[in-house]
Amino acid sequence: MKVKRFFAQSMAEALKQVSEQMGPDAVILSNRRVDGGVEIVTALDYDENMARQSLGDKAQEATNGSRLAEMQADQHRRLEDELGRSRDRIREVREQRSKVGASYGGASFADLREAASTGFAEPETSGFAAPQNVPGTNGYSDELAQMRAEISSLRDMVSGGQPAEPAKPAGNAVQQRLAERLFEFGLSSELAGSLSRRHKGGRLDEGWKQSLKMLATGVRTSRHEWLDEGGVYALVGPTGSGKTTTIGKLAARHVLRHGSDSLVLVTTDRYRVAAHEQLFVFGRILNVPVRVVDESHSLDDILDELSDRHLVLIDTAGLTSSDKGYQEQLAELARSHHNIRTHLVVSATSQPRIMKSVWHCYKMANLAGCVMTKIDEALTLGESLGFVMETGLPVAYYTDGQKIPEDLHHAEAIPLVRLAVERLKKLQQQQAVAEGA
Repeated sequence: MKVKRFFAQSMAEALKQVSEQMGPDAVILSNRRVDGGVEIVTALDYDENMARQSLGDKAQEATNGSRLAEMQADQHRRLEDELGRSRDRIREVREQRSKVGASYGGASFADLREAASTGFAEPETSGFAAPQNVPGTNGYSDELAQMRAEISSLRDMVSGGQPAEPAKPAGNAVQQRLAERLFEFGLSSELAGSLSRRHKGGRLDEGWKQSLKMLATGVRTSRHEWLDEGGVYALVGPTGSGKTTTIGKLAARHVLRHGSDSLVLVTTDRYRVAAHEQLFVFGRILNVPVRVVDESHSLDDILDELSDRHLVLIDTAGLTSSDKGYQEQLAELARSHHNIRTHLVVSATSQPRIMKSVWHCYKMANLAGCVMTKIDEALTLGESLGFVMETGLPVAYYTDGQKIPEDLHHAEAIPLVRLAVERLKKLQQQQAVAEGA
């Protein structure tokens, strides 16, 4: 795992640096404003298990993946600062001993100075013998060797070189069986093991109920409905996740409740041919205006004009980090002076790794929550619940079909967990029938 920190005057410039130096697979661990601009901490080959190992006991404070990433970024900052202080100490020592090194006729301390100043490179020692009978050189060599070892250790930690250890298995037989059931429920092996280990004693059914309660507690949901509260909301996510259809369901429900005069639809998708057609169809059917962000009309300009509208729904292009316009679209949402509440649209049929990858791609848009789609097409829902629990994203809505607007539901934690349990029972019944046949 390679971790690196970037500084720039603006978010767009920082994202450009990340793309050029780290590539499209870089994961954003954290971003914050600093004196003179912004700071982004990124990682390649990011692995949450490895991150927890590097954090040690402190990882217990990370209740979700987002918090874990922030703690990993904080540790990287501290290690880089300590690495800088170690290099400064080497510089001070070599300056104090420079006169001694200059008087020695063999390999000079200037060679060591040059090697030590790089911080990450070991000095070339082939053919070098430590000077004998030169006052102060033995102490200097020992001190330099100690500092060099310290830098080597810090370098390994900064680069994330600690070997990842397997997750701690569940203890007794009940915990192991509970972990297996939670894994069958759809949770990751790590989360299933963590929940099962909290069941210290008692029957399996008691541990199962306890785990479901903890899961319901860990799944955050949005308290207010957008249609009543109003505001500006943007949906982001990959192509095919259901962004435009979800906006159509939200718009239809708003028109039924409040009429069409207080609603406007906006699209930022100017990257694909005929990208606006479906949204314009919704607009014509519902008698709702649709605005397009393009070279002549920026997002903020359009939102300035729509300040009197109760609800503005923004549809975005389904871009990944390797697509043209990806950084431009994220920067456009992040730097807007309007209070845009951006939500990630996650398909319940996606694999957990894909869900996390999508989250990492779009987290720079300052995500306020998520919308779960295609609930009806997923075999199990534990993957989706585990994802929102680990990332800490509040669930605003979920969809379970193509009907507009019937198949849109305001999310609540306990009903979602119950729905996931029912889906597991249905799957088990289908498996039993298949095995009997």
